[in-house]
Amino acid sequence: MPPRPVGVQQGQSLRVWQRKALMEYLRGKREDFLAVATPGAGKTTFALRVATELFADGTIDNLTVVTPTEHLKTQWAQAAARVGIDLDAGFRNSDVHAASDFHGTVVTYAQVGIAPAVHKRRTLTRRTLVVLDEIHHAGDSKSWGDGVKAAFEPAVRRLMLTGTPFRSDENPIPFVEYERGPDGIQRSRSDTVYGYSEALRDGVVRPVIFLAYSGETRWRTSAGDELSARLGEPMTQDLIAQAWRTALDPKGDWMPQVLKAADARLDRLRSGGMPDAAGLVIASDQQNARAYAKAINEITGEKAVVVLSDDVGASGRIAAFSASTEKWMVAVRMVSEGVDIPRLAVGVYATSASTPLFFAQAIGRFVRARRTGETATVFVPSVPHLLELAAELEAQRNHVLGEPKTKDGYDDDELERANREEKASGELEGSFEALGATAELDQVIFDGATFGMPAQTGSDEEEEYLGLPGLLTPDQVTALLTKRQSEQMAAERRRGTNAPVAEQAAPEIPPQPRTAGERRIVLRRQLNTLVAAHHHRTGLPHGKIHAELRRLCGGPPSAQATIEQLEERIATIQTL
Repeated sequence: MPPRPVGVQQGQSLRVWQRKALMEYLRGKREDFLAVATPGAGKTTFALRVATELFADGTIDNLTVVTPTEHLKTQWAQAAARVGIDLDAGFRNSDVHAASDFHGTVVTYAQVGIAPAVHKRRTLTRRTLVVLDEIHHAGDSKSWGDGVKAAFEPAVRRLMLTGTPFRSDENPIPFVEYERGPDGIQRSRSDTVYGYSEALRDGVVRPVIFLAYSGETRWRTSAGDELSARLGEPMTQDLIAQAWRTALDPKGDWMPQVLKAADARLDRLRSGGMPDAAGLVIASDQQNARAYAKAINEITGEKAVVVLSDDVGASGRIAAFSASTEKWMVAVRMVSEGVDIPRLAVGVYATSASTPLFFAQAIGRFVRARRTGETATVFVPSVPHLLELAAELEAQRNHVLGEPKTKDGYDDDELERANREEKASGELEGSFEALGATAELDQVIFDGATFGMPAQTGSDEEEEYLGLPGLLTPDQVTALLTKRQSEQMAAERRRGTNAPVAEQAAPEIPPQPRTAGERRIVLRRQLNTLVAAHHHRTGLPHGKIHAELRRLCGGPPSAQATIEQLEERIATIQTL
């Protein structure tokens, strides 16, 4: 056994939340401790500091880290080595004993689930701290959960980490404490929480700007009927799913147009203060991933790095890409959680997966801040459920037991299977044929606020948003988006004023949009303008104002609100 890593980290500065969490941990001396921190906040650093302290005071003489993937085993071992803790990332269940020159091991949940007795014996023989990274994975299957519980029940201490403390099912997570609320529902209890909004305030993570793209989609059903729909418009869940899949079809025009816009945004970031900024396309399956990479090559003249889970050499390609200045990576599942590529700043969400868990994990790949002012931009299809998740990025969720598995008509079980197996939605395969789709910028979402496009969006308006400066603080992003929204509304008023007299409405009645979709766009802009004015009067963040209006009036975020709900919020904010 190598010498204890005593005091190795003592000189390393910790972030405020890490110091507070460490004090809470050391003061409480609890066997089980759940730390929830947004992706990019530094959960690994916190856990290794805890381990160092426990090695130093003799509480433990062994560390076991459990991770979701093989790639993260290497990442944890490298991080631990930097602070003097040697972990064996090559340990296999067939090994009788871990090598004596290591302080511990890194294993996966799958390893533990297959042979819990092996890991229980190791836990019993030495005083062990078990770090369960992304602990929600212990509920992925009964064998994983039972295996983790059986293997690590004898541990001296268990430290659980997660950036997404919720699941789409009711499988209880081992060693997590649940509390029953007044409504009778059990929710997970965290010992320390550091959310995205707090991290954004502290400059630990980047602000994320979502650019939502709509467009006309056309497809043919298995019965031979040709259908068309505008992505983002109200329709049944089946039609939403088919329009969404049509947009993501590599053979159509939607994805090439969005990839071209994303590359333009990436070029703007690279020339505006982030010279090594990189982009990531998250694909639904391997076939689409390869097709998107080919499209990127045609658009940029540069090859994209393609990473497929369980592909030999995938971890090496991720590490090489992280250290390089290459522009684009296309991946399916390998980078949806935990993988650290700090220079990722532009994302294209080109997958049909829409569970809150997967979405949060995916967006977490882009939020890690390196310097003040860096921003991230994620391109998403204008699908109601995704827009709601984007608008609620700062929401703090807990794992709930006893709540329905489905929400808003989406089958989370099916989507979880799609996430794990890297397959397109199986029920749709063969039931329709994508015929074509066009893409156009529909709305911009930031800090819970929606900034809509003009009723007739053109390339000039799109280029304005793609050309946003690369280095902006959150307040500067909000101010700039609000300013552009006001300029758009003023331009529309001028266009109405300059129209021929016969076409102008009476002075006391402003020109009315012709369609319900156009009315929603105008009302969203009006609401955002009033929210911005309220912000300047009160100093409250835009997101909190929108959240208060939702509390008072009910309904979803403004990106999905009906005309009546928007009108009610406009009337309400004028009375605040």
